[in-house]
Amino acid sequence: MAATGSLLRRLTPHLAVILGVAAAMGQAPWNLWWLALPAYAGAFHLIGRAPSRGQTVLRAWAFGLGHFLMALNWIREPFRIDAGRDGWMATPALLLLAAGLALFWAAAGAAVHRLPPGARRIWGLALALAAAEALRGIVLTGFPWAMPGHIWIAHAPGQMAAWAGAGGLTLLTLGLAALPAAHRLHGGALAVMLLVPVWGLGWQRQQAPLPPPVGAVIRLVQPNADQALKWDPDHAREFFVRLLDLSSGPAAYRPDLVVWPETAVPFLLDDPGLGLQMIADRMPETPVVLGIQRTEGLLGFNSLAVIGRDADGLAEIRAVYDKHQLVPFGEYIPGGDLLADWLGIFSFSPGAGHGYSAGSGPAVLRLAGLPTFQPLICYEAVFPWFQRAVPRPDWLLQITNDAWFGKAAGPQQHLALARLRAIENGLPLLRAANTGISTAFDARGRMIEQLGLQQQGILDIALPGALPPTAYARLGIWPATFLWIFGALLLFRRRSVTN
Repeated sequence: MAATGSLLRRLTPHLAVILGVAAAMGQAPWNLWWLALPAYAGAFHLIGRAPSRGQTVLRAWAFGLGHFLMALNWIREPFRIDAGRDGWMATPALLLLAAGLALFWAAAGAAVHRLPPGARRIWGLALALAAAEALRGIVLTGFPWAMPGHIWIAHAPGQMAAWAGAGGLTLLTLGLAALPAAHRLHGGALAVMLLVPVWGLGWQRQQAPLPPPVGAVIRLVQPNADQALKWDPDHAREFFVRLLDLSSGPAAYRPDLVVWPETAVPFLLDDPGLGLQMIADRMPETPVVLGIQRTEGLLGFNSLAVIGRDADGLAEIRAVYDKHQLVPFGEYIPGGDLLADWLGIFSFSPGAGHGYSAGSGPAVLRLAGLPTFQPLICYEAVFPWFQRAVPRPDWLLQITNDAWFGKAAGPQQHLALARLRAIENGLPLLRAANTGISTAFDARGRMIEQLGLQQQGILDIALPGALPPTAYARLGIWPATFLWIFGALLLFRRRSVTN
């Protein structure tokens, strides 16, 4: 019996890894919430009944490891763009990232190890993991990707984000998982009884009428420029001409705004040659939003610029926004000079030096004759609090280049997080991507139209109307924080009564 018990203890971390993989299947593009939720419950059962502190922490870490290995498997794709230089880092990068992020889940296990095995530890773990995930979204610039609550984005319960944001969805997920893990059959039945009305409320919100379109037509341009060829001199001009042709091609009407994706052009904003004038001449009456790089001295920026034509027919820059939330190791290297010069590790960005510099912060852009919008460049759509850092816009605009992530799960997950921003804020979100997925979401996160991965074309979107500010837009994280505190007080009260 002792040998059998020892064998089971050795095998349990492997089972936790498998459950983590299953939990990750709730994320896009799989969206299998019905598999993810039992996987969370199974992992809570393993962790909540671990016989020692070491086993509690190890099982929690192993669960997180499996989850992030599966959910973030796409992180290897950027290293394959220039496989000769970067390919050796692909698998180590995934392993290190997954192992590092799993430490947040291990910390949740460590936080509850003093609670007695069973229901109280399981409920404590649900609260601790929710707190750990909130911290993961902000520590070291944050990485709020593939969170437990994201399993609902493609389904009706995702509408609850309008009240409590991604944190509220995570509490919903972990609470539903804790019920059967802590209370077995009765808890499972109660979880179903709770999920049904949540699902119904979300469905009802999805079906409710929306304000009419505001009257502006936005043209989203998707050139489908292969990342491996994008900066090659023999192909860069071809992709630029493709953007021009798509933007000014035959259409039933002239759009009010044309949008190109992130880093769309092969020249700098401060050294454009004839590039900006070619844009202005091709679209003489329509401003163009484009992703472009620019420099100030030795600093490089990943920027969004609005290009128009003045009364004399010359190109003019009407607005500029610099991306401020940069991707670690993708757009800048922490301690860049040290890692680049000593270890040969460079960022993927073609910016000056060893990466881009951060812009000044979130902004709202105002263009004549158009509703105001907040620009989000690529990774910035992952962060939920940016929309509350500025005066409320009329719509959100994301430009991105997901060609780095190939056809793997990365572009689908990035799209899902952009959709969540629309739900949280009650604002339409339009998205122009280099190789896909370009799309438009209405103010409840319902997809209006899309261009899929590796397609070339345009979308002419009648800009949807905005809803009044949601509870999340007004209150931010406070509803989710209140729910967390309420749960912690219940747990503490039960512990006090038991003692």
